[in-house]
Amino acid sequence: MIALILGTSEGKSLLKELNLFTSDILVSTTTNYGGELLKDYKYKTLNTKPLLKDELKEVLMENNISILIDASHPYASKISDNCISLAKELKLKYLRYERPSVCEKYRNNEKVIFVKDYEELIDKIKVIGNLNKREAAILNTTGSNNVEKFIKSDIKSRVIHRVLPSLKVLEKLFLLGVKVEDIIAIKGPIGFELNKGFIEQYSADAIVLKDSGKLGGTEEKIKAALDKDIYSFIIEREKKDYKNLFFSIEALVNYIKINKLY
Repeated sequence: MIALILGTSEGKSLLKELNLFTSDILVSTTTNYGGELLKDYKYKTLNTKPLLKDELKEVLMENNISILIDASHPYASKISDNCISLAKELKLKYLRYERPSVCEKYRNNEKVIFVKDYEELIDKIKVIGNLNKREAAILNTTGSNNVEKFIKSDIKSRVIHRVLPSLKVLEKLFLLGVKVEDIIAIKGPIGFELNKGFIEQYSADAIVLKDSGKLGGTEEKIKAALDKDIYSFIIEREKKDYKNLFFSIEALVNYIKINKLY
């Protein structure tokens, strides 16, 4: 049986391709919404809640899994660590699907700055503030889970957070003390023109983003920032030594079929 760990919108495409030859699949997402997106596809078991490592181990063993496909989000590092560890422990075939990067072509642009973590990011933002001789405005698009990192820092810049329009997320931001005027609640991905509009509306000096690939709207953010001549700060993906890494759904599925892993 195949276990499919999903965290991106490509999950539908991956499941569709697998369904061409099997439905003997355990699908695991982290939300009910993620599960709802898959209702038109075939699988034996569906989990729609986050799983700790021990919980995931139990699910894998109960369902007699032999292949573990890790298609979690490029920044869900802990999930991948758990999958790699459990695959080794349970002697499962581990395959990793990851969204291709769209950022490398911008690496030599002086307005596009790559940082390894939020600590380095905060240091860079301080420099921008000093250059402008005023309070800088930063548009953060890295998600609600990272808002607290900005709040706990000692930067003087105004940070506007673009987050999902869910009650849970908004309650979290209000509890953290984020002002209403510093919240943009909208579901992405966002196109080029709307990204430009947000930059203009808030007089942003920089946009902070992750390398979430084409379907994550990453390039539209960078292009809008370059068009408005402001900085893009890109939080880089954590580099891992994946043994079976695929950037194409077709290549991954063909590997399974050629090697008769199902």
